[in-house]
Amino acid sequence: MLNTIGVYGLGVMGSNIALNMASKGERVAVYNYTRDLTDKLVQRLEGQTITPYYDLEAFVQSLAKPRKIFIMVTAGKAIDSVIHSLLPLLEEGDLLMDGGNSHYKDTERRYDELKAKGIGYLGIGISGGEIGALTGPSIMPGGDPDVYERVAPILTKIAAQVEGDPCCVYIGPKGAGHFVKMVHNGIEYADMQLIAEAYTFLRKKLGLSVDEIADIFDEWNQGELKSYLIEITAEILRKRDDITGLPLIDVILDKAGQKGTGKWTSIQAIDNGIPTSIITEALFARYISSLKEERMAAETILAGPDEAQQSLDKQVWVEYVRQALYMGKVCAYAQGFTQYKMTSELYDWKLPLKDIALIFRGGCIIRANFLNVISEAYQEQPNLANLLISPYFAEKVKVYQTGLRKVVCEGIQSGISFPCLSASLTYYDSYRTGTSNANLLQAQRDYFGAHTYERNDLEGVFHTNWQA
Repeated sequence: MLNTIGVYGLGVMGSNIALNMASKGERVAVYNYTRDLTDKLVQRLEGQTITPYYDLEAFVQSLAKPRKIFIMVTAGKAIDSVIHSLLPLLEEGDLLMDGGNSHYKDTERRYDELKAKGIGYLGIGISGGEIGALTGPSIMPGGDPDVYERVAPILTKIAAQVEGDPCCVYIGPKGAGHFVKMVHNGIEYADMQLIAEAYTFLRKKLGLSVDEIADIFDEWNQGELKSYLIEITAEILRKRDDITGLPLIDVILDKAGQKGTGKWTSIQAIDNGIPTSIITEALFARYISSLKEERMAAETILAGPDEAQQSLDKQVWVEYVRQALYMGKVCAYAQGFTQYKMTSELYDWKLPLKDIALIFRGGCIIRANFLNVISEAYQEQPNLANLLISPYFAEKVKVYQTGLRKVVCEGIQSGISFPCLSASLTYYDSYRTGTSNANLLQAQRDYFGAHTYERNDLEGVFHTNWQA
């Protein structure tokens, strides 16, 4: 009996996707360029309908036509290499799917090249990490809708399920799926950094122990901050080091890595004039964290503020931090969904914003309860310019701005770096300012570069001889 789908690439994600598919009743052929990963997966098989292949042609020929092959290899040149090796073995009507973190522009190039050869191509964003791939990730497919429909029964089965609905929906044409995953990762960067800054305030400013902070995050996870990242932060803080007995967080070196998707999010936003300051500050925070040796040296040279010790009411300030974190997260998601909206308009993708929010509720790293509210906001106002002005969030931030302002001001006066909390406050205040200081900027541009300006009382474009 022929296999229904093939998985090429058997690293952690590819192996778990294959196991997920088999557990949902699919007959899965698997292949890896090197034998070791195939053998490793074989050792995990316990009667699943997975057949390993060590010859690429045999792998392809084992698939029912039109063939469906899921590519799970490292983004970049490796994807092109795999496609190049598969093409001579494929026939018109066959379908390739890229489930890696490819740049959406690369996906669009591959889509065009394969469409010209009669081969379907889907760029599929997958979020959920190792566990999500096995038990149900959030899936973001982009490409031709009729091509998606051919694999929709499989993708919707292996996706996370929330309230009976799969966390998988058709996103849009060409590279739209990988674009949505890219920005998802940018939001993830911001969300993680905001949580880290809240933790810093609780520990450095309020003097709470790691265990006390874990209890606070547990409590927050029972309310409107309920999310995967809040949940795992509490678990992380409770973990003890087997060697020293200390909280494990205290022996982990403070250098954060990144794999490029956050950077791509910021670059795309900058290229297209989309304000994503919180996401970009989260990226820069990771960059400066990598300068560990320089930071250690600078600590001995550069002075912080002279601050008289003052006692803060811990109960009151824990609530301020909760408000600040919630509002920061709202602002970060507002920036991410604004990037979706503006890019969708730029490329005429017609991204389904309300559905994107819904498929983020399960499987993915940024899953959170308030995604239901985000979806409802776009359901009620499909052309909503910004989440901040939706009725629910406008009322919420009206109250919570107090906590954000107090935490940012107190932290800055104490010399604590708050790149994302402060960027959230700046974004909020900038967005709600109807008349800004940009008139002075434009006057300066006209003065030194004759760049012209518009007036607020007359139509047209003007230039002034400022030195006359």
